[in-house]
Order: sequence, then structure tokens, then C-alpha cells
Amino acid sequence: MDTTRMKNALWGAFVADAMAMPVHWYYQRKYIQEGFDGGITKYEDAPHPHPESFMVGNNYHPNITKAKELGRPFDIAHEHIRFYDTNYNDFNIALAVHAGEHKNAMPQKDERYHYHHGLKAGENTVGANLMRVLIRSVIKEGKYNQERFIEDFVSYLTTPGLNRDAYTEVYIRAWFENYSKGVPPHACAEEQRNVWSIASNGGIIRPLLLSLTSKSTFQALGVALQHQQITHRSDNVSSALTVLVPLLRELLAKKPPMPTLKNAASKVQRTKISGEELSKTYADHNGPGNIPKDEMWDIHTQFSDQTVDLDALVKAFSENEILGSVFTTGCYPEQSLPVLMYLLYKNDFDFEASVLANANAGGDNVHRGIILGMLAGAASEEIPKALKESLVEYESIDKEIEAFVKIISAE
Repeated sequence: MDTTRMKNALWGAFVADAMAMPVHWYYQRKYIQEGFDGGITKYEDAPHPHPESFMVGNNYHPNITKAKELGRPFDIAHEHIRFYDTNYNDFNIALAVHAGEHKNAMPQKDERYHYHHGLKAGENTVGANLMRVLIRSVIKEGKYNQERFIEDFVSYLTTPGLNRDAYTEVYIRAWFENYSKGVPPHACAEEQRNVWSIASNGGIIRPLLLSLTSKSTFQALGVALQHQQITHRSDNVSSALTVLVPLLRELLAKKPPMPTLKNAASKVQRTKISGEELSKTYADHNGPGNIPKDEMWDIHTQFSDQTVDLDALVKAFSENEILGSVFTTGCYPEQSLPVLMYLLYKNDFDFEASVLANANAGGDNVHRGIILGMLAGAASEEIPKALKESLVEYESIDKEIEAFVKIISAE
């Protein structure tokens, strides 16, 4: 694989993440247009308030007694604890309305804190920073070591001051709840069958990164799927990786991007319930948390005979119809793969145009963007210098990328 393109794939992840950060989880794209003078065109601060945020009041209930007995750290909220309903703080923000895409309970507007509250223009989110934890772990060990990575993962999230991002995604909270109970670290991941949003784009990004450490696609897929199980026990995440790992490697091998993407898309099955129908199902139940587990499983794992035909989608639907009506812009891989592939295809793999289109598409544009950014970067000979150098952590990211690629490309 070409080392320049490997570096560009990694830069693509960090650039796309930071570009999307200020409008992460904006489902109604009119809010992006209104809040950012026609849309995102550059890195921006996370604004306050977030019009659709339901982060405030998310639950986290570790077994504190058992964790202390075992000597396992459990506090992952730190300075952000006021946003969470835990068993070691007094949560006092009222959840007064059911609104937004999912109709989840949320506070009044002035207390709808942004998922990434406090992050500044060009800063990366916790998802991208956990990719850096993995990169640094490989650099430190000279190779991937699962046990060392888990130690670094725990340390990063439980050491005050390291994680500036307020957003503690559900998989992290579920992982540390299991960890606090004494579950072996390698088995702390929650099941998609038990928690619907374990099947999320966030489960793809580190395994996709780690797949770069392997010499063959055969081995790379195994490495990715094994790493996935540390934090996401999800059929849908695994299915997505079986498409994305080979696609990333083909782009790194300089295969022509458009036909290569089109071929990969043809292997992605479309779900029976999608787009507006899926959103309506959530809204009808006042949030997905009120849908029985078996029903949620069926909603997200029943597939049609249709696969993703990018030419047909571009011809039949406008971008506005694709984003929301045909596919949701939420965190589910079975919805996000068609969306990100459509955006890359429609923009002819132009790196900056694709990254901006993803940010302005809203929804889970951060994690979806990391995947899109890696693919777009892998197909690019150069990432715009200004986009890299405007990242807040540019210098340290640059050193980490150089060291990581040197290790994984060594014979």
C-alpha cells in the first residue's frame, strides 16, 4: 500500500471529524444553514445551544462499590458530569420536551448543551482522539497489543483533563458500567441486541484504522473484526467492516476510485425500514428507548433484496431526498454506508467537497465523516495543507501519523 496515501487516509479522518464537529447531530439541516451563514465552510467552534441535543440527562450508573474493591477507575465524566444522570452526582437539569429527530426527552433550549460543548474550531472529538490512543499504543509497542490498548483506553477516559470532549457515547458508558462490575476488560463491550445504538458508526473507525497494520486484506479483516469486539458487539458494525476494509485497501492500492466505490456499494444491502419510515417509527414511540428490544433488532437487521446502486440513486434522488427521506443520517452503519458512498460518488471523490458535504449533511456526520475522510484521503495524492495545519493538535497529530505509518509499512 502506498505510504503517502496511508498518511492521507489518516489525515482525512481528523480533518473530517473536526469539520463536522460543530454540527454533529443536527438532523434538521436548516439549523446548519441558519447557524453558520449558509452552512459549514471551515472549522468552527461548537455553538451553544444545540437545537436538537439530547445528550443532557444520558445515564451512567457504574457499580462504584465493586469498582473500588477491584481498584478499577469508574469516573469518565470528570468536568462534564453536570450533563449526565449518574449515581455519583446530583443531576438537576429538567428534561421537559420530546423533540428532535428521535423525539427523545431533552431540556428547554437554553440547556441543550452541545455534544462537544467547549470544543473550539479545529479540535477533534473523543472518537478521533481514541483513534490517536490506538495510534500511540501501536507506536509505543512497535505493534498492536490488545491488552496494552485497553489499558491506554481506560487511562485516557478516566484521567481528569485528558478528554476535553463532553460527549461520552453510549458504548463508552456501557463499557465502563460492565468494567466496574468486574467483567474482564476484553469482554466489557455491550451487545447490539441489548442496546440499540451499539450498532453505530463509532464502532467502525478504530477497527478500520487498525486494519492498516496488516499486510493482506484477509488478515486485515480479521484484525478489524477482533478489535471491534472490544467495544462494539454488533452484527451491523461487522457487516460494514467486511465492505469497508477491502474498499479502503483497494483505494490505497490506487485502484480507480469511482468504479471501485461503485463495486463496493453493490455489496451493501438496503434495509426494509429506512429513511422517513425509520424516523417515524422512533417518533411514534417517543424515542427509540421505548421500542421493545426484539422489535429494535428486527428494525435494524431486516434487509431487502436491494443493494446500493449509486448511479440509480444519483439519477433518481436529489441530495436533500437522500439525506433523511431515503436514508436516515443517524449513527447506524446500514444507513450511513449508502449516505457516505453517495456523497463521495456525487462529489467525484473530491476530498474537500466530500468532507464539506458530509459536515453539512448533519446527523452522525462526525463518525460517518471519519470513515468518509479515510476513504477520500486514501484516494488522494494530497490533502490541502491549510486543512491539516488548522487542526488545533496539528503538530502532535503529524508526528503520530509519521511514526505510525513508518511502523506499519516496515517490512
